[in-house]
Amino acid sequence: MIDFNSTGFVKLSPWDGQQAFEELAGVLLPGEQVLLAFKGMRDSVTFTDRRLVALNVQGMTGKKKDYTSLPYSKIQAFSVETAGAWDRDSELELWFSGLGRVKFNFASGVDVRGLNVLVSERLL
Repeated sequence: MIDFNSTGFVKLSPWDGQQAFEELAGVLLPGEQVLLAFKGMRDSVTFTDRRLVALNVQGMTGKKKDYTSLPYSKIQAFSVETAGAWDRDSELELWFSGLGRVKFNFASGVDVRGLNVLVSERLL
């Protein structure tokens, strides 16, 4: 499992949903659909219609990969922080039952209000 306290998902930028689907093909359930995907240098987070999948690529070659499934049903609270004039990054924080806080930082230009709507639709 990814240690979200020491490893941050920083500067995530929009990622093509088809590429995310292909990367996660062995992990996704039959019929599970990719809704949104974001990728950093090597790591990614994908929002499906059932869960979030955080992918942590490890090692020098990148062959070792950690896939962490975060079900929407375990989210207890969430928060978004939009970009400002000086701080151009935006953030999504999720609090999971039994796991604690998970924080994703997005590159400038990512509108986290859309993520707020997506998470709201899954929870409320």
